[in-house]
Amino acid sequence: MLIPYQQIDPTTLVTLIEHYVLREGTDYGDSEITTEQKVAQVKAQLQSGEALIVFSELHESVNIVSKAQFQAMQSEDYQSESIY
Repeated sequence: MLIPYQQIDPTTLVTLIEHYVLREGTDYGDSEITTEQKVAQVKAQLQSGEALIVFSELHESVNIVSKAQFQAMQSEDYQSESIY
């Protein structure tokens, strides 16, 4: 289930993004990017629609995924449903 970022309390949204950024563990190469910069980048991706907030009822969890990842998940769900 998609959760529009606009419906999340701003403080909660920042906390969610920080949690996502800190568990990400991505290497940014020669120049280090601060947590604040990473949070701003993810927030911009949410605003542009490049990233989405997804709630999993099955796992009772919230995650931030790219639009492409979400579309792939939808495709996988559709394919697994059509098998039965």
